[in-house]
Amino acid sequence: MTHTTTNTKIVAIGGGHGLGRVLSALSSYGSQVTGIVTTTDNGGSTGRIRACQGGIAWGDTRNCINQLITEPSVGSMIFEYRFRGNGELNGHNLGNLMLTALDNLSIRPLDAITLIRDMLKVDTQIVPMSEHPADLTAMLRNGDIISGETSVDELNEVPLRLYVEPAVPATKEAVQAIEQADLVLLGPGSFLTSVMPPLLLKEIKQALKHCRAKIIFITNLDKEKGPAGAMNLETMLHWCERAMGGRAVDGVLTDHHRTELAPRYQQIIEALASSNHEWRHDREKLKEAIDKLIIAG
Repeated sequence: MTHTTTNTKIVAIGGGHGLGRVLSALSSYGSQVTGIVTTTDNGGSTGRIRACQGGIAWGDTRNCINQLITEPSVGSMIFEYRFRGNGELNGHNLGNLMLTALDNLSIRPLDAITLIRDMLKVDTQIVPMSEHPADLTAMLRNGDIISGETSVDELNEVPLRLYVEPAVPATKEAVQAIEQADLVLLGPGSFLTSVMPPLLLKEIKQALKHCRAKIIFITNLDKEKGPAGAMNLETMLHWCERAMGGRAVDGVLTDHHRTELAPRYQQIIEALASSNHEWRHDREKLKEAIDKLIIAG
C-alpha cells in the first residue's frame, strides 16, 4: 500500500452482493473502510425471519461478512451454513439466525455484528443503515403505495418515489463514518433496493449533503432486471442527488464511456469484469481502480 492511501477513510453504501464485492476488494484497507448496509430486505430466509421475529433484515449484512472472510474456519462454516430438508429450517441461513438471536438477547445490532466480525477476524467496519426495522415503500405514478423490497423489485414500472417506512433514524456510526470519509462509494448492486434505501434516511441524507468526501457511483456491468432496468444512468444519478439533498455525485466508475452523461461527471473508465462472469466485478480490478481514485485525490 502506498503512503498516499495510508490514512484514507472510505465509506461504501449498498446491499449484499454488490457491497460485499466492494468491501472484499478493499479488505487490505482494514478498519479504514466502513460498509453501510441496507436493512430493508424482506425476501428469502431474511424475510421469513422478519415475518415471525420482526427486527431488521440481516441478509445483506451476512452476505458482506461472508465475502470478507479470508481464512476459512469452523466459525465461518457455521456462519455460512444453510439448512436443507423439508422442515421449518429448510432454506434458512444459520448466520441470519445467529444475528437474530443476538438481537433477541437485546444486544445492539451493531454490537452483534462486531461480535461476529471478531469471531471471523473481519477488520472492515460493517454498520447497518438503521438499527430499527423498516420497509422500503414505493409510490407509483397512479398514487398507489407498494410496500416491501420484493414487491418493489417486481414492479412493471419505475416508481415515482421511494420511502423507508416508518421513518427510522440512521445508525449514528454510519453518519459519523460519512462525516469523516475521504471517499464515498455508491453501488454497484440493485439500484432501487440496495443502493437507494440508506440514502432515504434523513441523517444519512444530511451527512452526504455536507460531507467533504468525493462521491463516486459504481455502475453495474449488466442491465438490471425489474424496474431499475428501465432507468438510464443519468436518471439513477439524479435519484441519488435528489436523495442527498442536491449534493452532486462527483464521478462514475464504469467499464465503458457513457455518452449520455453530462460533462460535469468525471468518468473513470476501467476494465472491471471478472474473467469468468462478465456481469460480476473482479475484486482485484475493482481494488486497482479505487486505489487510482484515492491516489488521484
